[in-house]
Amino acid sequence: MLSRTADHLFWMSRYTERAENTARMLSVSYDTSMLPMRAEDATRVWQGVLSISELIPAFQSRYGEVTRDNVLFFMVADERNPASIVACLRAARENARAVRGALTTEIWETQNQTWLALRTQLSGGALGKDPGQLFEWVKYRSHLARGVALGTMLQDEAFNFVRMGTFLERADNTARLLDVRFHAVERDYHGVDFSRKAGQQLDFYHWSALLRSVSAFEVYRKVYRDVITPARVADLLVLRADMPRSLHACMREVVDNLKAVAHEGSQESQRKAGRLLADLQYGRIDEILDTGLHAYLTQFLDRVNLLGESITRDFLVPEL
Repeated sequence: MLSRTADHLFWMSRYTERAENTARMLSVSYDTSMLPMRAEDATRVWQGVLSISELIPAFQSRYGEVTRDNVLFFMVADERNPASIVACLRAARENARAVRGALTTEIWETQNQTWLALRTQLSGGALGKDPGQLFEWVKYRSHLARGVALGTMLQDEAFNFVRMGTFLERADNTARLLDVRFHAVERDYHGVDFSRKAGQQLDFYHWSALLRSVSAFEVYRKVYRDVITPARVADLLVLRADMPRSLHACMREVVDNLKAVAHEGSQESQRKAGRLLADLQYGRIDEILDTGLHAYLTQFLDRVNLLGESITRDFLVPEL
């Protein structure tokens, strides 16, 4: 496969997944902001959204004050923000258009209709009327795009690059979300005794919001059948191989699809991906928490970024 074609397919799926992840993050933050809280706590909720995507400097240079409406517009409809939902879905559609011949009709129509429908919704004021419904629509369109690709594409190299982009992006987002949310608990609830009823209630609302953001609340109840604890949340989202959005599940998909397209010059990418997966396969959550979850996730994100750069060098950069 031409490296330019692989590049467009890889980034088409990454941008689609990124839009969904942003919608998930905003949906939980919006619901949380509806709860009774002090003004400074509400501000921290929205600062957390910007922190996950490392966008605080870019936001402050344009808007200054961190408010719900400003952050929602910046993260959804601001085309100057390359991480906004509108920018991601536009980029996904443009990458799909560039390789129209490598896609099935259903995939192209899904990408194109998503972009056109989003513009119509935003121009009609959907963000101001009901942000929650808009976020659910974005998630649905991402599910649809993924399902159409799985159900209509020949499972060849093109399919492998689509899947690889999806799960590399998902691994990055899950790690960022988990890291920022754990930091928020340490900051906001410092000194709170979670053995007391009030502390347990705070704990429940925080961790249930995190689980809902990655569609894992029902999964948690099914797996553990007990109260929500930080250690089990981390275990579910980092090490559980059967949890679709866990780091383990994402890296397994990356390794499998990378193996399917491997060539003589891709040994370094395979090595990086294989070591990441091995650490997740044989890791223990108590050891990770003892050494520090923040340090572990920071290192994981660095390694995922290096893996992405390696994949780009080995497969995606057009030969001159």
